[in-house]
Amino acid sequence: MNETCAIIVAAGRGTRLPGDLPKQYLRLDGQALLRHSLARLTKNPSIDKARAVIHPDDLELYGEAAEGLDLLPPVFGGATRQESVLRGLESLSDLSPSKVLIHDGARPFASEALIARVAGALGAHEGAIAALSVTDTLKREDNHRVAGTVDRQGLWRAQTPQGFRFASILEAHRAADGLNLTDDAAVAEAAGMEVALVEGDEDNFKVTTPQDVLRAQRLLSPNLETRVGTGFDVHRFEVGATLYLCGVRIPHDRGLSGHSDADVGLHALTDAILGALGAGDIGEHFPPSDPRWRGAESAIFMRHAAGLVAERRGRIVNLDLTLICERPKLSPHRLAMRQSIAEILALPLERVSVKATTTERLGFTGRNEGIAAQATATLALPEGG
Repeated sequence: MNETCAIIVAAGRGTRLPGDLPKQYLRLDGQALLRHSLARLTKNPSIDKARAVIHPDDLELYGEAAEGLDLLPPVFGGATRQESVLRGLESLSDLSPSKVLIHDGARPFASEALIARVAGALGAHEGAIAALSVTDTLKREDNHRVAGTVDRQGLWRAQTPQGFRFASILEAHRAADGLNLTDDAAVAEAAGMEVALVEGDEDNFKVTTPQDVLRAQRLLSPNLETRVGTGFDVHRFEVGATLYLCGVRIPHDRGLSGHSDADVGLHALTDAILGALGAGDIGEHFPPSDPRWRGAESAIFMRHAAGLVAERRGRIVNLDLTLICERPKLSPHRLAMRQSIAEILALPLERVSVKATTTERLGFTGRNEGIAAQATATLALPEGG
C-alpha cells in the first residue's frame, strides 16, 4: 500500500524529571505532554495512520491522553527504545505501508511543515531525519576540565521524526536487534541505508528536564498574567507525633498535631497556590472532618492544588516559604525541604525557596509550643483564565 504510517514511541520511564508520572504524561496546557505529540502526528496530512508504543503499566494514562484522536490501537514496548520501535514496526507489517515516520512522544512541537519535509524526502531517499546543524563551539571534557575542542564542521543534532521506507527499516531493525543503538538513523546506517538530512526546528525539542517543561509551557501559553497568593498555617507540638516539614521527616522530640500528617510547610504552600487561583483554601478541598484525610501525606494536598493550576493552563513560577519556630534548628534541612517540594511539583530547584526564622522567644512559637509557616506562590495563568 502507498501509505505513510507513524509510530510514536512513548514506552520510556523518564528519570530526569521529578514526580511519579512518566514524563510523557505530565500535564502541559491542561493535557498530557504525549497528547500534544499524538495530535501533531494524527492531524498531519502527510500521515495516513498512526500508532503509539507504550509501557504496559500506562494503559489507563494512555487512554486518557489519546481520547478522541484517530489512532491505531497501541502496542506495548520493550526494555529499550530500539526494542520498542521494532515492536511498533512489526505491528504495522499487516498494513505494509510504503513509508514510516518514527517520532519521540516527548517532542510535542513537531510542526506540519517539518513532518512534511521528512515525509517528502522519502521519495528520493531510503531514510530522512530532521536535524539542526551545530552552531556552538564543542569541547571535549576530562574530569570536568576542557580536554580539547571538537571540529563542529559537518555536525548535526538529530531530532525526530525520522522517516524511512518501511520494508527497509523493518529489515534493518530486525538485523540490529540487541545492539542498543541511540536512534533509528543509527539502525539504518548500520544496515547501509542512505539517510538524508532535512532542516529541523529549534522548537521541536525533547522534553527532558524541568527547564524543558517550563519552555514547553511558555510555547503553549504565550499570553500569561501573573497571579500571587499567600498562605499561613500553624500547628502545635504533640508528644509522640512524628515531625514532617515540606515532606521531609525532621528528627525532634515532638511532632505536630493535626488531622493529616500536620505538615505545616506544605499546608501553607497549598493555601498560597489556591489563593493565587482564587480557589478557596485547603479546608474547602480537604475538610478536616473527612476521615479520608486522617494521617494523609500533605503532598496529596499540594499536588491537588498544582493540578488545578494545570487545568487552568497555568504554571507555578516560584514558591517562597518561611518556617517560624525556636526548635528544632531547620537550617541543616533546608536543602532537603526545597528538593522535596521541587520533586512533588516537578519544579526546578531554583524556583523553590525555604527559609527559617524565630520570633526571638516571643509568642507561642517563642515559647516552643508549635511551628508557624507563611508562604507566597507566584503563578503564570492565561489572561482571563
